[in-house]
Amino acid sequence: MKVRINLILALSMVMSLRGIQVGFGQQKKNVSTSPAVNYIDPTIGNIAPFYNTNRPVVQVPNQMIRMFPKRQDHLDMQITDFPMTSLNIITPQVIFAIKPFAGALADTGWYRRLTYDHDLEVTQPWYYSVKLTDDDVLTEYTAGERTGIYRFTFPAGAKKNLLFSHYYAKGKYDLTDGTTITGVEFVDDANHQQKGMAYLYGKVSGKPESGKKQGEKDWGRYTVLGPPQKHKKVEGERAYFSYTEADAPVQEFRYALSFISSEQARKNFEKELTGVTFDQLKNKGKAAWEKTIGQVKVEGGTDAQKRSFYTALYRCYARMVDMSEDGKYFSGYDKKVHDDKRPFYNDDYTWGNYLALHPLRSILDPKREADMLQTYVRMYKESGWIPEYPKFFGDRAGMFGFKSFVVFLDAYRKGIRDFDTKTALEGMIKSADKRTMLPHRNDPKGALDDFYYAKGYYPALHPGEAETDSVAKLHGNGQRRSAVAITLGNSYDSWALSEFGKELGNQDVYKKYAPRAQNYKNVWHAKTGFFLPKDAKGEFIEIDPKFDGGHAGNDYYNENNGWSYRWNVQQDIKGFTELMGGPDKLEQNLDQLFREGLDRSKPVFWEKFPDQTGMIGQFAMGNQVTFFIPYLFNYTNAPWKTQKYTRLLLDTWFQDTIFGVPGDEDGGSMSSFVVFSAMGFYPTTPGIPRYSITSPLFTKVTIDLPNGKKFTLSAPNSSRRNKYIQSATMNGKPLTSLSFSHDELMNGGTLVLEMGEKTDKKWNITY
Repeated sequence: MKVRINLILALSMVMSLRGIQVGFGQQKKNVSTSPAVNYIDPTIGNIAPFYNTNRPVVQVPNQMIRMFPKRQDHLDMQITDFPMTSLNIITPQVIFAIKPFAGALADTGWYRRLTYDHDLEVTQPWYYSVKLTDDDVLTEYTAGERTGIYRFTFPAGAKKNLLFSHYYAKGKYDLTDGTTITGVEFVDDANHQQKGMAYLYGKVSGKPESGKKQGEKDWGRYTVLGPPQKHKKVEGERAYFSYTEADAPVQEFRYALSFISSEQARKNFEKELTGVTFDQLKNKGKAAWEKTIGQVKVEGGTDAQKRSFYTALYRCYARMVDMSEDGKYFSGYDKKVHDDKRPFYNDDYTWGNYLALHPLRSILDPKREADMLQTYVRMYKESGWIPEYPKFFGDRAGMFGFKSFVVFLDAYRKGIRDFDTKTALEGMIKSADKRTMLPHRNDPKGALDDFYYAKGYYPALHPGEAETDSVAKLHGNGQRRSAVAITLGNSYDSWALSEFGKELGNQDVYKKYAPRAQNYKNVWHAKTGFFLPKDAKGEFIEIDPKFDGGHAGNDYYNENNGWSYRWNVQQDIKGFTELMGGPDKLEQNLDQLFREGLDRSKPVFWEKFPDQTGMIGQFAMGNQVTFFIPYLFNYTNAPWKTQKYTRLLLDTWFQDTIFGVPGDEDGGSMSSFVVFSAMGFYPTTPGIPRYSITSPLFTKVTIDLPNGKKFTLSAPNSSRRNKYIQSATMNGKPLTSLSFSHDELMNGGTLVLEMGEKTDKKWNITY
């Protein structure tokens, strides 16, 4: 307990220091004319408020290889080793390790951690280098799609070693012809519910001596809180290549990975690396990023704002990743290799990414979004379930509900139809009827789900009441019923399913599931104006929505308290507004959200709600459940407050520093909020193809659309003071409400915003 509270106090001090810097970056003059990629800094946000830090990922956009040095975070002053890729970039799940070692070959080379200096480190999306200070070894890296190259520069005249190890037990290496290494990693990760095999094929330069050893130790398993676990024994083979003092100081390791076979890893190697130098692969990666990031051009703003913006855009390409190999792919959903000409993607969290990441991709790369949706369909056909947290070796049990429904509907309504819609609907119906909604479980439905279907709300337990449901108790993972959150979440999911059925002409599906979209009303407690839990008898359990509900509020909510979940009716903002008492009452309650205190010390609050970070009042920027809330002011008579708060949130919580992300980024979910909001619009309700307007950070935003057209947002007078929209036109015609359609965007629209200081502009409310 003391350790965690001390961490919270330390965080509070860090946040206080950050507060001193608010607006500092905005004082810099915008004098840079660099290409967009030069604003990217992968170290932004490399220190997490509590849990999951961002990683400085080297990667080709949306491709399989994602490398970053294995360390706790930016302030871990030693590097354990260098992986070949990461299967998960949130709480890293890495495979195949290499590290350099100068001097006579010794076991200490494998076991010790490597010291380095941040000022001697270069981090770019396509290139990484670091000077290892104890050994005086320069380590460089660049990535291909399924390949990578490490380059090591040793001190002149030193003995040189390249050391290979594994992260999981029983890993194997084979050495052939003196320079070739093949390997197998037996992934067995209970935390991520992943079990399977990965294959390595690689070659070293020169003519070294080579060999293998048995047994190894891993110096630093990742932990969420506290120090790394030291000296964790990993049984398996390790290998080495050793060079003499007379050998060249610069040596390389070039490799490819496969999830199909060792032979396929060799083919991947030959396809991508034959005749390709380190610098050529590096330049190819840079060109890929220049093309991708250059699709969005911004003018005005400050260099600090551009750094935060373009770094956020870069992070939106960490997921999903293409794991196809020569027209084939390994499926973790039936454990088979399949032939398919279309790419097969993996690694996604629908619960966080339905909000803005999938909608952003629907604008920037709708073809890839269609391939990803078809991947979901294939996963369903191979496993019998639509995944919600698809990973390399199968679906991971994640949060709760079925946000894949929203992803399918949103894409379809935006004209993305190149996926098997009929089979997608079939899978959605199966999940809705036969799968449990309980968090962190991939199980068939149980009695609690049947109760929900019959009564229209998920039944909750009273404080201290023991769990009786067999499915809820099944895994003993500490997750609770999350009864209110599930009721609210399924209302949205059911709306998406019913609307998707209607789009496909299936009126039976529409009629069956549409009523469930209104289930949120069943847990509305009019007296308090909050969504509160009900017991199985239909009686409200009158809790303190700010603090009750056990750890992370998981008894009734999930990762957040009742103040965060008070607004979770994206699918029916009009009905929710009426429930709350009308637009003026909605505005008053939103105001209070940003003013409401903790009513207790920060250590006490964050001990219970460690995910609920990035606080302004009771609004938490650090968790996905809140992202759309500032845009609800657009549905009141004071839409200028949306503009006020989105600017405040970006300026406060997304600085261009190592502390520049306020919570759980989740590989694109939070960054996509930044990208949209900084550009000046946001998909408040995915599934409804419209965007709510807010105050852009920049005076001009131009998106090069994949159809050859351009969407332009122009706000020539925009500044820190002139941040309020006075009037707006779309293609020269006045806008009467602060929203516009997806079609208007994709047809190459021009949105012009007149900006000023006045806050008295009234707009029509559009739902």
